[in-house]
Amino acid sequence: MPRLVVVSNRVPLPSERGAKAGGLAVALTDALQPGSLWFGWSGRRSARGSATTHMQRSEGVTYATIDLTESDYQSFYVNFSNGALWPLLHFRLGLLDFKSEDYDGYRSVNRQFAAALQPLLRPDDLIWVHDYHLIPLASELRALGVTNRIGFFLHTPFVPPAIFNALPRSAELLANLCTYDIVGFHTRSYHAAFLDCVAENLGIHPDPDDGRFVVRGHAVRAIVDPIGIDADGFAQRAIIAANGTDAGMLRDSLGKGGLAIGVDRLDYSKGLINRFEAIGRFFANYPQHRREVSFLQIAARSREEQGAYQRLRRELDRIVGDTNGRYSEFDWTPLRYMTRAVKRDTLAGFFRLSRLAVVTPLRDGMNLVAKEYVAAQDPDNPGVLILSRFAGAAEELTEALIVNPYDSDEIAEAMHIGLAMELEERKERWESLHTKVAANTARRFSTVFLNHLGRADMQPERPHLRAIS
Repeated sequence: MPRLVVVSNRVPLPSERGAKAGGLAVALTDALQPGSLWFGWSGRRSARGSATTHMQRSEGVTYATIDLTESDYQSFYVNFSNGALWPLLHFRLGLLDFKSEDYDGYRSVNRQFAAALQPLLRPDDLIWVHDYHLIPLASELRALGVTNRIGFFLHTPFVPPAIFNALPRSAELLANLCTYDIVGFHTRSYHAAFLDCVAENLGIHPDPDDGRFVVRGHAVRAIVDPIGIDADGFAQRAIIAANGTDAGMLRDSLGKGGLAIGVDRLDYSKGLINRFEAIGRFFANYPQHRREVSFLQIAARSREEQGAYQRLRRELDRIVGDTNGRYSEFDWTPLRYMTRAVKRDTLAGFFRLSRLAVVTPLRDGMNLVAKEYVAAQDPDNPGVLILSRFAGAAEELTEALIVNPYDSDEIAEAMHIGLAMELEERKERWESLHTKVAANTARRFSTVFLNHLGRADMQPERPHLRAIS
């Protein structure tokens, strides 16, 4: 049976797994069977960079990592990946900052990844590369003679040609994506945008339904494969955590009031400014909810080296101060705001306690918080999910209250509707949402992708392929 090799920018080492594990580590739990290899950056910066590959083993899985130099980290990760690609893929051209030297650094680190990974590979390995940091990796591996099946999954949105082509070197990056055998996206809209870019920039017209096309004799297939969670497992975590110490302290602090919650990384793509403004308008327009509910926003800090994130944090601090100064009572605070990470188990308990979740990114690849909130609910008294129409999850979770995240008044109105919603309607919406979340699991996500990539026990069809011009 072929070995699975996972490649990502950052490798979650065994000591980092568990309650604080990120979405990718949780999603790949079932795919990473004993014998698998996970390769990527260690998270460390050193003078020697990738000269040494560090190896760890845990539960039969090998974790192989390399270090980066400070210069590589800045050009590859801070400047190009997160200063150019991230805003591009989130429709924020005004924040895109392209410098050719950063792009050269991005390419250089991908070459370093390929050079360090190639000696670790076996002839029948299946290689699964994750996310925008590593778009050129397959091209670099092919240049070293690697002929293995290589798949790529993009966890962000993908943009239509009019936006994608604004990035200098976009044609080169698109050609790099077409070096993979399988290219995966969370939603039909991202899949369609990618195929539109292929058609406009390469003059090749893929099958719009199954995403097959050929570039210079190489067969590629683009697929839709929405990521999911272990809904049953998360529900059990929520039940236990809701009766734990942290949830008890939160419950006691609320007094007789209810809880509304938002959980995000501190990022301009998450729509936090619009959301915070909506919270102020909610308490202004619907004063009957004052003292009856408090909003808790958890927004763990990230990418603090970049000016856009520093400006975001200052603006959020200002809005929080203004809202709480305007509406607080001596024994009630309308908006609680923290920028420290909270353990996943603790969040599960908080989700179960809350009457509302407000998940309103301006753009998001999927957003697993929305799915975790649904999974965590008490079936007899579920809360209400408010969800941005521009989150990937909105294609599945249509029974949520879907809002335009740019419209603070619409978010405020949805909060009022959610809090006033009768139990019968809440249960009906939740049951439909839960059916979807329970069906589209993390295990299904990995199985579908690896089926297409060519697992020996799940061989995909191999029809005759031809280029269409």
